Amino acid sequence: MGDENVNQVLPSLGDGKIDMIAATSALQIRASDIRTITINWSSYLQSQMITQRDHDFMVLLDREGTKSIPDRTPELCGDVFLSLLTHISKDQTIQYLLVKIDDILSEDKNRARIFRDKKNFQPFLNLLNRHDEFIQHMAARIIAKLAVWHEEPMDKGDLHFYLSWLIDQLKMNNNEYIQSVARCLQMMLRVDAYRFAFLSVDGISTLLTILASRVNFQVQYQLVFCLWVLTFNPLLAEKMNKFNAIPILADILSDSVKEKVTRIVLAVFRNLIEKPEDPQVSKEHCIAMVQCKVLKQLSILEQKRSDDEDIMNDVDYLNERLQTSVQDLSSFDKYATEVKSGRLEWSPVHKSAKFWRENAARLNERGQELLRTLVHLLQFNTDPVVLAVACYDIGEYVRHYPRGKHIIEQLGGKQHVMHLLSHADPNVRYEALLAVQKLMVHNWEYLGKQLEKEQIDKQAGTVVGAKA
Repeated sequence: MGDENVNQVLPSLGDGKIDMIAATSALQIRASDIRTITINWSSYLQSQMITQRDHDFMVLLDREGTKSIPDRTPELCGDVFLSLLTHISKDQTIQYLLVKIDDILSEDKNRARIFRDKKNFQPFLNLLNRHDEFIQHMAARIIAKLAVWHEEPMDKGDLHFYLSWLIDQLKMNNNEYIQSVARCLQMMLRVDAYRFAFLSVDGISTLLTILASRVNFQVQYQLVFCLWVLTFNPLLAEKMNKFNAIPILADILSDSVKEKVTRIVLAVFRNLIEKPEDPQVSKEHCIAMVQCKVLKQLSILEQKRSDDEDIMNDVDYLNERLQTSVQDLSSFDKYATEVKSGRLEWSPVHKSAKFWRENAARLNERGQELLRTLVHLLQFNTDPVVLAVACYDIGEYVRHYPRGKHIIEQLGGKQHVMHLLSHADPNVRYEALLAVQKLMVHNWEYLGKQLEKEQIDKQAGTVVGAKA
């Protein structure tokens, strides 16, 4: 879905209102202070740091404001600001110039062409490397507006550099401007052309890692908003849960005390079902939501009956789709979804001998996807329950599938199971020991059959020799 279509479903979250949401951000508070500063343009002129033209324009702009001058002389306006940004080095003056540019753009989106017709993004991209954090983040805010509001898309090289910078800022600990970074992404990701570039710089994975770390509700809302906008692209909606999006968002939904966070999470869930073109992917997303106890949260929301129409519409839609998917689920579907979620627990399916007899071979489907996931969990998961269940499942797979031992060894599973024999948790040690025994018994059974065959051949040879 293109930018135009996304904007049609965002009438209540236009740029102005999103700016109001972030009005108390550190960047906005600092910008308010900087607007009150008076710059002595005459001293710059006297020291020959700026031209008479630039001096006269800035004096006029300071006196008359930004309402009409940029539209009367757009080319002059662009030239003056880009010239000043290039030739002035004092932080306070650069801060003032950036706030003025941002104000000019905020008054009218069409003014984006004023600052993009000549030197494109380079003067602003250069400012991302300044030491002053306010300058960096105000420049980043301006870049987002120019990239989204101008009809020409951002050059791929510039786009990759800019998105990588935003991602690095998100990863920083205690970044006081994180709301502003998230706001830039909220804007950028509404343009379909920029979404796959975001994916290529590990953007989705980064958003979800930060969301899993329990950030404050404002940043939480903004980052989930980014995921929501991404899911308007059908291909990205199909990929989203490969990054473990559904379990992380289900946790946020469960813990949320802010209605706007609840609303945006439900909207993402709805897109993850509606937008994929492959119905099988939509079905898998439904099952993953069921596995992550989303139905329970929907039931709670239904009882509360929010006054927000969007929330209740999404609750009704999700309830219907998830209930239908539950009725259609086979025991293997439930098992596969649980494994893919990475949240293994002692659900009845694990201990069912009938399940393993009938389904052990199915763990080889899709390039042994489920087995690889179990081995991955053994290697990287730290939850003792997950580790214990994964050991048990690998043992059952080996017991019920003839070539299971060989495949598990190929995938590195045996090594990881044996490593868990010394785990701190007694239940993990116990299940790892059982799994190792099953791996070994499989070997003994094979060895026993070989010895038995050799004995029969030997006896047959003796009989033949006697007859001769």
